[in-house]
Amino acid sequence: MKKRPLVWRNIFTLPNCYHALFTMIDESPILSYINRFVPLTATEADQFVSAFKKVRIKKRQFIVQPNFPVKHRYYITKGSLRAYVVSENGQEHTVSLAIEDWWITDYIGYILQQPASMFVVAFEDTEALELDYKKEQELKAANHKFETFFRTIAERGLVYHQKRLVSNLTETAEERYRRLMEKYPLLIQRIPQYALASFLGMSTEYLSKLRKRQSPRSS
Repeated sequence: MKKRPLVWRNIFTLPNCYHALFTMIDESPILSYINRFVPLTATEADQFVSAFKKVRIKKRQFIVQPNFPVKHRYYITKGSLRAYVVSENGQEHTVSLAIEDWWITDYIGYILQQPASMFVVAFEDTEALELDYKKEQELKAANHKFETFFRTIAERGLVYHQKRLVSNLTETAEERYRRLMEKYPLLIQRIPQYALASFLGMSTEYLSKLRKRQSPRSS
């Protein structure tokens, strides 16, 4: 597969303010990802990749903010991000996290095409493939393989979030932390402790105690 010249965009703050320059996009991560679910011909792969734009997101920059339209979803090729909401008392609640090979956006706003209700912010300098909502709909209409792909990842996302809900209702905080550590060790290493604690539904202090308790030196 040849590399395709696409536009790099640096995302600053909303409303969108982009600094563009031309570069070459490495298509392999997103193509490897979709081929796990549906096999594509070379022509189909070109059509699929052409719908994406590669963007750079600086550390601590927001790509989604409440009350702004949610026009894009993001496939992460490098870096890490967090989606969270803020309660009336000012407490932050982490809804989702993303590292390489994961997707992130405010899905309520994106799917329903309504203003965002959460923040999505980068923990570190991040590179992502940005997909516009309208282009996603065009892909689905153009080829049943693309529709199957997006439906499959939506179903897998639903399963994941239901498992997380059940885990929060039935498991102890320590069990939830151990499960996350076993399944996503890179996430544990990359995500700040306050965000992990919020994601797991516990205080930062309690998470710190768990990490010390399970560290090799404490055993």
